[in-house]
Amino acid sequence: MSITVQGTVQKSSMGTGTWALVAKDGQTYEIHQGAPSELLKDGQQVTVEGTIRTDVMTMAMIGPVLEVSGFEPQD
Repeated sequence: MSITVQGTVQKSSMGTGTWALVAKDGQTYEIHQGAPSELLKDGQQVTVEGTIRTDVMTMAMIGPVLEVSGFEPQD
């Protein structure tokens, strides 16, 4: 399922460590491996386009896995 989400990028220490996107509505998404390094900045406000991966399991299990196809930093 493709989605667009606005939120804040956060580094999470869950599992072996992972990156998360906390949406404005409070939903937490786990950012899938392979996301652009420019996205992975703790505290960055962004709009992310991507796909929810239902075929992937992770060690952190902090929320739905979001495979990023694009993003835009917000001011």
